[in-house]
Amino acid sequence: MGEALDQLGLTPLLSLPRRIARRPPPPSSALTTPQRLRLALEALGPTFVKLGQILSTRPDLLPPDYIAELSRLQDTVPPVPWEAIQSCLEEELGAPLSAHFASFDPQPIAAASLAQVHPAILLDGTEVVVKVQRPHILQIIETDLEILSDLAWLAQQHTPLSDLYDLPEITEEFAYTLRAELDYRREGRNADRFRENFADEPALYIPQVYWETTTRRVLTLERIRGIKIDDVEALDAAGYDRKRIALHAARIIIQEVLVDGFFHADPHPGNFVVMPGEVIGAMDFGMVGYLDRRLREDLVRLYIAAVQVDSEAVADQLIRMGAARQGVDRNGLSRDIARLLRKYQGLPLKEIRAQEVIRDVMPIAFRHHLRLPSDLWLLGKTLGMMEGVGLKLDPDFDIFAVSEPYVRRLMRQVWLPDHWGPSLLRGITDWAELTSVAPRQAVRLLEQAERGELQIRLRLQELEETTARMDRMASRLALSILVAAFIVALALLIPTLNLNAQWGIITWLVILGFIVASFLGLWLLITIWRAGRWR
Repeated sequence: MGEALDQLGLTPLLSLPRRIARRPPPPSSALTTPQRLRLALEALGPTFVKLGQILSTRPDLLPPDYIAELSRLQDTVPPVPWEAIQSCLEEELGAPLSAHFASFDPQPIAAASLAQVHPAILLDGTEVVVKVQRPHILQIIETDLEILSDLAWLAQQHTPLSDLYDLPEITEEFAYTLRAELDYRREGRNADRFRENFADEPALYIPQVYWETTTRRVLTLERIRGIKIDDVEALDAAGYDRKRIALHAARIIIQEVLVDGFFHADPHPGNFVVMPGEVIGAMDFGMVGYLDRRLREDLVRLYIAAVQVDSEAVADQLIRMGAARQGVDRNGLSRDIARLLRKYQGLPLKEIRAQEVIRDVMPIAFRHHLRLPSDLWLLGKTLGMMEGVGLKLDPDFDIFAVSEPYVRRLMRQVWLPDHWGPSLLRGITDWAELTSVAPRQAVRLLEQAERGELQIRLRLQELEETTARMDRMASRLALSILVAAFIVALALLIPTLNLNAQWGIITWLVILGFIVASFLGLWLLITIWRAGRWR
């Protein structure tokens, strides 16, 4: 990571051994900077692997080549020895394994950096899978998060990135997401919520959560068996209709996004199997996305503006959503959006690919630093992955055609009175209250102005920062003058001392004062030099 640190100008600020900080750069290799970043994150362990995986869904923070490389992050590690896993299980469940399981396979069927999964059988004969958190992983995660927080603060204070991003806030958001993912009770509740949302959907099966053997660090789910959803040969051999499966998958994800506002955000093929009856079985509910009603309505408005090929309206909607800063280059943003819309103008929906649209949006988001909610980037990745699975199942798969009825329904809801009526009523109520209060307040303000008691307080943040900076400069200047005067005074006193005679306390005080003043002067020079270099 030395190359990245040098590019950010952070190397002089790190407490590195001199032999590392001053060594010449290594000879150039075939590795690109994005590849170096991915390899470094993999070597740094589970926290940083998770950070890379989340960054791979944030094209507003990283250029497209970094996004593509971080999407290749691997999260497979050797399994933890069975003895440590057994001890963790019995500590969490508060009893020997035999009290809850008829059998428990010590050989895991999957192992990742945070947890591993073991097959087991409950006392009633039900087959389950048990997800167990790795021992001591919480302490490792917390230590890594502290390091990340320090690095974010350092970069925020001393690099140009602070002009574009609030790095401590981004780090805090990541820490919250990771801590939530480490609570398996939350993952269990996610599974229950999906089951409730799709209670009337026969094409989706959500495994049962066994809460008696589920804790913060242990999750027990019903084991489901089937054919991996992208295993085309096995699906054909079983006689399944791949086109119908693709339509089921698309309908499910569209309902999650546009109806429920709660979607499975990790729909890679390994998390879905096809069961008898062409029923899709879902697994791994740790990563989910949320779209509240307002965000879904904002997406519909963006969709309407895009269909009308109105780049100005799209830019205005992005600003209203808070995605684009008020100081954004509106002309440049509108121009890039117009270029993107013209590319797809007139094309039938079946010829438009969600993955391609997302790839085209990424450079625009990074160039203009669009700060869309992280759930929207998760949604983009989810739609892209689901479309990839659908196209593998059915080459004519069209996710936009499946979503069209849902979009139209949501568009109608936006314009119905039962949607905008309550907000209109609240607005009328607020205006009525303002009308009744404003005259009394106006009379009170006029009376205070007549008596000379009216005070107006303004807080100008930039002025305060400038004043504080000038105060520091004046303090440093005053200190410089005092130190210089101290050194000159001591230098004039030293020749008057008789150094051949026995040294008295005055002599020692003068010499000690000269040494202290010299050190103060040196320290002052170093601070001035470093401050100038940071700027």
